[in-house]
Amino acid sequence: MEKFFGERLFLDSPCARRLYDAVRELPIIDFHCHLDPARINSDAGVYRDIGDLWLAADHYKWRAMRLCGVDEYYITGAAGSKEKFFKYASVMPKLIGNPLYYWSHTELKRIFGIECGINADTAGYIYNKTAAELKSISNTGLLESYRVEFAATTDAPGDDLKHHGKKGSLSVAPTFRPDGILRLDADAFGALAAASGKTVKTCADLKDALIRSLDYFVSKGCRLSDHSFYDFPDPSADDAAAERLFANLNALTPAQRDSLGGNILLFLTREYKKRGITAQFHFSVLRNVNSAKYAAAGRDSGFDVMSGAFDITNTIRYLDAFADGERPAVVLYSLNPAALRPLTCLSGAFADVHIGPAWWFNDTLCGIRGQLSVVSEYAALGTNLGMLTDSRSFSGYSRFDFFRRILCGFVGEKVEKGEYGLKSAQTLVKDICYNNIKNLLKL
Repeated sequence: MEKFFGERLFLDSPCARRLYDAVRELPIIDFHCHLDPARINSDAGVYRDIGDLWLAADHYKWRAMRLCGVDEYYITGAAGSKEKFFKYASVMPKLIGNPLYYWSHTELKRIFGIECGINADTAGYIYNKTAAELKSISNTGLLESYRVEFAATTDAPGDDLKHHGKKGSLSVAPTFRPDGILRLDADAFGALAAASGKTVKTCADLKDALIRSLDYFVSKGCRLSDHSFYDFPDPSADDAAAERLFANLNALTPAQRDSLGGNILLFLTREYKKRGITAQFHFSVLRNVNSAKYAAAGRDSGFDVMSGAFDITNTIRYLDAFADGERPAVVLYSLNPAALRPLTCLSGAFADVHIGPAWWFNDTLCGIRGQLSVVSEYAALGTNLGMLTDSRSFSGYSRFDFFRRILCGFVGEKVEKGEYGLKSAQTLVKDICYNNIKNLLKL
């Protein structure tokens, strides 16, 4: 049986391996994920099989299977989890270079001690061996095995947050994500009103309800907010203009809706600053581009793509809308890699603005190396915030090992060339992998 890659993956020099030894077992601070907090306190045996663990909600894997011609019946369709896993295993040899190739094999080794390659021939062996192991594995156990110390889930203002809190050595904290509010969605308004006990008839009412919700989030350990959109909204509307727009909510033009959303975003940003909340912004995304597939499979099913263009103007306009001391720490993520250089340059023009980890389609070997290179050249690599999962999978923390190996290979190469001292490099990689984000979030 063919054995998968060894311990030297991406660690091409003795210095890289020494740096990796310094960070490989550091605890994990996952400051952006999509784990279901209600499922964290699960009992052992929650997963039927590895197909259930890997393929029930992972649009990364679904997309890869579509790329390899697998019928939708075995992806989001009615096929059983065993059949879905066998189909996924059969396409794995086609995925060399894709991060899923490395993540999947690393998960097999870390969780189950299985070191063989994943393919059609080994699928039966892997399925049977993992089925036995999964009977004694819980989601909490998975997180403990990866040494996860802090996980920030993604939650709407109307969510009750009853499943957040301390779980042994793990802290599960909510992230305030009011995307529906900024889209002026009626259902989001209704959920917020119900949760806050505040009737929303004016823009001032809405902001009061948001404050109540935000304070509830803070009481549950919230350290972060998150916003996802195509681009930053227009911040030019003052409060009086926002009230006039809100009074005519059902008849607004797209530009007017953008202005009202921009006013609400500025308001929230100032409230984040008062509460020590770090604001995250994910943008340059085109959602659900295949309308037929979206209608059949729903959102978050693998039909989102990066935008084809990027204009930094709106990002600058947003950051520049605040007086000194009004803006919280900000983390910027663009799905379009063409934005990386201008955004990294921009981070030096405003205090406490950070470039987030290589995100989504960019959390690849080349994407991460490219991000590290650009940040080191246009900003300060030593302030980098490391990695996160952005995942719905409880086994997905292999992404941290993937990142740490790439980081140590990148920095180790500079040490080998005499550009950097080994001791300084060891401090640097520890800071990037753990200390920087822990200090930013005051954990």
